[in-house]
Amino acid sequence: MKISVLVLNHCFDTGLATVVDAFSTANELTQMSGMKSPRFEVEMIGVRKSVKTANGLSVPVVSPKKSAPDIVVMPAIGYKMPDQLEKALALQEIKDAGKLLRKWRNGKNTMAAGCIGTFVLAESGLLDGEQATTTWWLAPFFRNRYPNISLDASKMIVRSGKFITSGAALSHVDLALYLIRQVSPSLADLVARYLIVDKRPLQSTYALSDHLIHSDPLVNKFEQWSRKELKNGFSLDGAAVAVGASKRTLARKVHAVLGKTPLSYFQDIRIEQSVHLLKTTPKNVEEIAEEVGYADGATLRTLLRKRFGQGIKSIKGM
Repeated sequence: MKISVLVLNHCFDTGLATVVDAFSTANELTQMSGMKSPRFEVEMIGVRKSVKTANGLSVPVVSPKKSAPDIVVMPAIGYKMPDQLEKALALQEIKDAGKLLRKWRNGKNTMAAGCIGTFVLAESGLLDGEQATTTWWLAPFFRNRYPNISLDASKMIVRSGKFITSGAALSHVDLALYLIRQVSPSLADLVARYLIVDKRPLQSTYALSDHLIHSDPLVNKFEQWSRKELKNGFSLDGAAVAVGASKRTLARKVHAVLGKTPLSYFQDIRIEQSVHLLKTTPKNVEEIAEEVGYADGATLRTLLRKRFGQGIKSIKGM
């Protein structure tokens, strides 16, 4: 199986190495275990003859082939903040990469991108009308720049037709394992065990929501209001008055920054506070449910299990 890893200048070192090492490990384990699985033939492709990583290491790349590979992987580029990334996306190298991606698109191959590499794939226009994820802290920038892409930044991996995208930096390993799993689930599991990779279906578990909230004053005000009103319950009218904006403006801002409705985020805070109280106080579930505004402990138990897939005892030990 032919895999082309498209490597651009200033690429994220860890992301590139993770993808290449995962496929290399898969090949070694296939040979060692005697599994019947096709070998992954990995080539690092460049749209420039000379490519260096964000840390200045030279990457041996070859020129693109005329025929499209079975799988195209676009690792992250190492521009981690919106202002840096916006300038980088205007570079000719990014435009040339997009041209190559469009040329390689056909009915058979799979096109994957990890972390900030999702922006390069999005710039090509190929993700328009598709679903995707990206690194969580750049989600507001992604939504504003690519309104025709349905973004779910809570997920680690999103598949939409032939396109596969993954979340923040170390989701490169999740992306590589996902691609290996399409060929051989047992091989993917073996690679994960050798590399000691846990299952991480959501990146929202790791995201620092404060980072996103504080990026917008209005959303920051809404978050503060929400925490004060947990016991009283949600009111969009009340929230709009408290932050000094119309209901429509508040809903639009919250969705742009957090990718969800005001009510949905209010419920997230309730769950977050419930978990905090479970871990740090001797209060029982009934007492906590009342404190965060739920009718009873049974409701809270159900919501916690739905969110985390675990019971109260397990959540306390998380």
